[in-house]
Amino acid sequence: MIRLLLSLLLLVGLLRPALANGLELLMFEQPGCVYCLRWHEEIGPKFALTDEGKAAPLRLLQLRSPLPEDIHLVSRAAFTPTFVLLRNGREMGRIEGYPGEDFFWPMLAELIEKAKVP
Repeated sequence: MIRLLLSLLLLVGLLRPALANGLELLMFEQPGCVYCLRWHEEIGPKFALTDEGKAAPLRLLQLRSPLPEDIHLVSRAAFTPTFVLLRNGREMGRIEGYPGEDFFWPMLAELIEKAKVP
């Protein structure tokens, strides 16, 4: 029940951890996205507890919603899920689609490592 409440708070943007190193991970999703659901089941409950989640806190966005003014992307996300790593609001890299837990973590770790290099 607590996980559900925290997920809902993250979803509506009421609970946003302080950004570490200016990094943030956006997840573009939309209703009916089975891969988004799979990510939320496999990764979501533990994301904030991981080194990656602490380095780049998660912000959930709807695919078709307007972008917040503090976000500057190279291009708009075309499908879901799309994960975009930001540094100080600017896109540093992305993962398009959800490749499964075994591939997601190393791909995200590589994006974070590259984003730390000035």
